[in-house]
Amino acid sequence: MLRADLHIHTADSMDSTTSIEQVMARCLEIGIDCVAVTDHGAVANALRLKSMAPFSVIVGEEILTPHGEIMGLFLTERVPSPLPAQEAVARIKAQGGLVCIPHPFDRLRGSALGGRMVEMLLPEIDIIEAFNSRTHLLRDLALALSFAQSHGLAASAGSDAHTLGEIGRAYVEMPGFNGRDEFLQSLAQGRIVGRRSSPLVHLSGLRARLMKRLRRA
Repeated sequence: MLRADLHIHTADSMDSTTSIEQVMARCLEIGIDCVAVTDHGAVANALRLKSMAPFSVIVGEEILTPHGEIMGLFLTERVPSPLPAQEAVARIKAQGGLVCIPHPFDRLRGSALGGRMVEMLLPEIDIIEAFNSRTHLLRDLALALSFAQSHGLAASAGSDAHTLGEIGRAYVEMPGFNGRDEFLQSLAQGRIVGRRSSPLVHLSGLRARLMKRLRRA
């Protein structure tokens, strides 16, 4: 069985400074066998890690829309950001990718896709992120899992790691897979394991943004 953390960030995201070498070393250290690298508006580091890691790497991206973030998995190239939600979904599908809704219904997160938009996009959604370590309200996590189950959608889990120590805080124990179709089948058989991160982890994002602005200046 794989331990798959299906939502992590690297220095390609504006609010992270984690290198792909650090990600690879950390995963090998703690026994994470698969990661989805889902940087904000970027896929370059995901593609680099996929080419060098001795474990499964899913190329993903978090795409900003006016209604919140949408995640593409099994991408081959970057989707521009921001885009209208329907266009973001169409561009993910055009690559043969999977549409995942990250941290849905999270009332403390401005980037969470609202319930009305999730309902509107439902026919195109493949996966609901049912556990995100940076979602702090248990009732929001329960709502995400309930939504996935009631609509027959695959449920994923991820640490949403923006720092090295967060990797592996949430993952799915699932059978191995080869490609996107087998991934969905394996995910349906998976077991979610997760711990919530401290709200203080968000300070790391503010620090990363500041450091990058200072470097540009």
